[in-house]
Amino acid sequence: MNVVVLSCNHHIAGLEVREKLAFPSEEKLSLAYGKWREQHPDAELVLLSTCNRVELYAAADSETERLSADHLVKFVSEFHCLPSDAFVNSVIYQHGEQAVEHLFEVVCSLDSMVLGEPQIVQQVKEAYRFAHQNNACGLLTNMLFQQALKVSGRVRTETRLSEGRVSIASVAVGDFGRSIFTRFDNKTVLVIGAGAMAEETLRYLKDEGVRKIVVINRNRDRADALASQFGGTTETFESLDTWLGKADVIVSTTGATETLVDRERFAKVRSQTERKPVFILDLGAPRDFSPDVRRVDDQVFLFDIDALEATCEQNRELRKSEIVRAREIIAQQTERFMHEFYHRATGPVIQQLRDQMGDISRSELDLLFRRMPGLGDIERAAIEKTVHRIINKLLHPPLETLKGEAKSGTPHGLLDAIRRLFNLAD
Repeated sequence: MNVVVLSCNHHIAGLEVREKLAFPSEEKLSLAYGKWREQHPDAELVLLSTCNRVELYAAADSETERLSADHLVKFVSEFHCLPSDAFVNSVIYQHGEQAVEHLFEVVCSLDSMVLGEPQIVQQVKEAYRFAHQNNACGLLTNMLFQQALKVSGRVRTETRLSEGRVSIASVAVGDFGRSIFTRFDNKTVLVIGAGAMAEETLRYLKDEGVRKIVVINRNRDRADALASQFGGTTETFESLDTWLGKADVIVSTTGATETLVDRERFAKVRSQTERKPVFILDLGAPRDFSPDVRRVDDQVFLFDIDALEATCEQNRELRKSEIVRAREIIAQQTERFMHEFYHRATGPVIQQLRDQMGDISRSELDLLFRRMPGLGDIERAAIEKTVHRIINKLLHPPLETLKGEAKSGTPHGLLDAIRRLFNLAD
């Protein structure tokens, strides 16, 4: 019985590699599960594929199915028609206790880009659900993933790990934006630029209910792509001043080398429009908006990347103090799971061996007591205690070795040897 994981995550591989290894649709996942069942009919599998990670959790409870890194690498390589050399240095392989602990850390978001982010729990749930739907789960993966979700619940309720946003976009929208507007569904959002930061910020704004999005970018194709992703529209760069005046929320991420909007330009825009609150997120580096734009009037709320990062860092520090407690819970639950896990692997053999030794000792003691009828109850009890103590001492080293080996995977060779040595039934 063993559990293994092959992981390609944001810590060790770039987006390009992760995209090549991804299972981006339910159709792809279903095909993958079908191929896995053909190649490994006695093994279980759960595929977790997100924008930040691609992970294969495999488990086997059969002595004829012994999983290794090579099995998983070969499966990924053949399924994606991708030479293993193209990705093998961008993945990590773990088995046994390390694989279990890794999943627990993933579902508790200790392994996420944004520490404590809640989305990963739903992603793990969905991955487990879809694996189950495709008949890829079994006793071991059911045990593993159900326990993982319980561990995430403990970490969420017993620590403050999820308190305080730590990504710039989440702080911008959730902390600063919410301090200005109580609702976003009736706001017009202007996005200047079309990079990753703009996309991430729009994702949070969409979650807050934003409906009207206008994207302006010098490269119109990139603007169109971003706008279509979030149900927005695009406008020309020449119409920027018009939309600066219409927008309630302005997100600027151009990366221009010079200031895009200075105080004079923005003051002119404001003089031609009603004086309503405007929330400006300047995520450019260097700045797109001059800092003194915030002094145009008291309804202009400008936040630049320095202010956002300072808040992010404060929240990170708050969470860091909770990481120790989270890791304590994970370590405790990993040990508990492995105890149950290796007990399942070794329990029947250990019980058979103890039963056999018990039967032999009982038979020999009965023979001895018949030959020595003059022994009293005290003497008999002392002899029985001595025999049982000898048996326990003789069994202790091999059984402890068996338990220890089982923690890192099923000790098939050791189990086979014990069965043969003591003539135990399979």
